[in-house]
Amino acid sequence: MSAHVHVPRSAWVFPLLAVLLFAATSIPGIGFSHSAGGYIFAVVLLVVLFGTVFAAVHHAEVIAHRIGEPYGTLVLTLSVTIIEVAMIASIMLGEKAVPTLARDTVFAVVMIVCNGLIGWAILAGGVRFREQEFQITGVKVYLCVLIVISTITLVLPNYTLTTPGPFFASSQLIFIGITTLLLYCVFVYTQTVLHRDYFIVESDDEGADHAVASSGVMIISTLLLLVSLVAVVLLAKKFSLVVDAGAAAIGAPPAFAGVVVALLILMPESVAALAAARKNDLQKSINLALGSSLATIGLTVPVVAVAAFVLKEKLVLGLDPRDMVLLAMTLLVSMMTFATGRTNVLFGLVHLVIFAVYIFFVLVP
Repeated sequence: MSAHVHVPRSAWVFPLLAVLLFAATSIPGIGFSHSAGGYIFAVVLLVVLFGTVFAAVHHAEVIAHRIGEPYGTLVLTLSVTIIEVAMIASIMLGEKAVPTLARDTVFAVVMIVCNGLIGWAILAGGVRFREQEFQITGVKVYLCVLIVISTITLVLPNYTLTTPGPFFASSQLIFIGITTLLLYCVFVYTQTVLHRDYFIVESDDEGADHAVASSGVMIISTLLLLVSLVAVVLLAKKFSLVVDAGAAAIGAPPAFAGVVVALLILMPESVAALAAARKNDLQKSINLALGSSLATIGLTVPVVAVAAFVLKEKLVLGLDPRDMVLLAMTLLVSMMTFATGRTNVLFGLVHLVIFAVYIFFVLVP
């Protein structure tokens, strides 16, 4: 089976281009600016950055399949989290401080995953197969952890007394960071070891998607994963300049940057989740989608909290009332969508409507 695992051309070309692009930025005149050359650089940067993120996730998945669970899931999750934290830190701690970026990105991930991605997957699968089934026990585990983590990180800061919201006091921030990390670690153990059967159906174990890479491919993927992660981290600062300029050009509010970062991070997993739904494997779509949202909150919040604590930066976590309503509606509708173990196109459409409302009010607050 390992003979069928190869390294796609794009998986090594984009990391190489990312390194070359970063090296080129040291040359005077090459970089983002409000000029024709600067705009061309921005387009090239976005294409290379997106391609490198896809490459990083591909190599992480190759390693994950080779080393098995639970370590495989941790490699994939940590790789995505490193990219996300690099993006958040580059914008949040840049020349123009954005203390709300971590909150906006985490909230954007929840809304994109639970409404945009889940809604589109259910709708696409429903149009093709009418109804799709999944393991209801596993989804309950996802939602249980997601409800708790999202509430204590995005809602609770508005109602603390030690420090007026939407901030946590230092002791509260440390406690919440440890709590979210602990919850996520226990979830990973439950998903990959203790109750793995909650999260799989028979089709999950079929097909060539689970071919194990050879030792040579494993070494190559490990090296290219490291190169991809380093390249993304190095280009994150350049990317933040493009995001700031784009937001200013369209007059978008600060939350726009969080949506852009979330879309970049979730793109590879979203493609895989939608492809699985079209193959009538909704369980895999749910695992990829809800797993991404849990990893984002469970790992990103603690890391960003430590960075803010060490650098003595303000970290705004509490959502405003409008976004708290959207979060509550999303979690409530998600519980009803996954209550029976079967889905149809109407559930998908409802989630997409909520997602459209979220995007509209980000652009028109």
